[in-house]
Amino acid sequence: MRSLLQNIRELVASRQLIGVMTRREVAARHAGTALGVLWPYLQPLLSVAAYYLVFDIVFSMRLGDGAKTHAVGTFLIVGALPWMAFCDAVARGMGSLLEAGAMLQKNPLPPVLFPVRSVLASSIIFGPLMLLVALCYTPLHHMQWGVLALLPLMAMQLLMTVLLAYALAIFAAALRDTVQVVGFALSVGIYLTPILFPVSMFPAQWRWLLWLNPMASYVQGYQSILLQGQWPDWPVWLGGLVWIVLLAVVVNLLVRRSRDQLVDWL
Repeated sequence: MRSLLQNIRELVASRQLIGVMTRREVAARHAGTALGVLWPYLQPLLSVAAYYLVFDIVFSMRLGDGAKTHAVGTFLIVGALPWMAFCDAVARGMGSLLEAGAMLQKNPLPPVLFPVRSVLASSIIFGPLMLLVALCYTPLHHMQWGVLALLPLMAMQLLMTVLLAYALAIFAAALRDTVQVVGFALSVGIYLTPILFPVSMFPAQWRWLLWLNPMASYVQGYQSILLQGQWPDWPVWLGGLVWIVLLAVVVNLLVRRSRDQLVDWL
């Protein structure tokens, strides 16, 4: 794991630069708009508000007995917001090296800075929104001790997303088709995540497919925390940890193999 450890040392040494780059990334997302910094927060908020309005208020749709809550919109919001954060961070992180190609060819900056910057910028936007949802869901979880699991679970998702975005950024530099393939996977991946349905509604013999999606365990964890105020079960933590370890191994291999060719690919 020497290549990955070297990247970690580079990140620590460049932590002030990462802070500056992240702030500029966030600012660039709303540059020239009338509402300014409100736009990155307003868009996902309007999306989750639409779920609540349509499913819970207009249609008053309800889930079955196996769900952690019966209100459909309330259930959707808990999984949809982390999924939006995941998709936004992965998509932006995947293209970060391609966008920084000219800069990397002229400056000897560590390539890892750019996917990390993109993922951190997304977390600055979606992290506070998750905390806001947790506050709004107080009548459901009653601020029980299980709510304390929200922060470590969000931290694990952040780490997993950084590793995945970095791996995909290297793949995209080597093969541009990666962007199209991953974009399609993100658009259909929501159907292999227990966001639109509780796990109990998924056929038992096919539930193992859900674990092929790195966000499946996190979504189930958020549902336990925000809908029930319970500490997530051990499979949630184990599933997240397995994905982190697997991605760390893949990133280490990719960094070692691409070290001499990466700038040329860009």
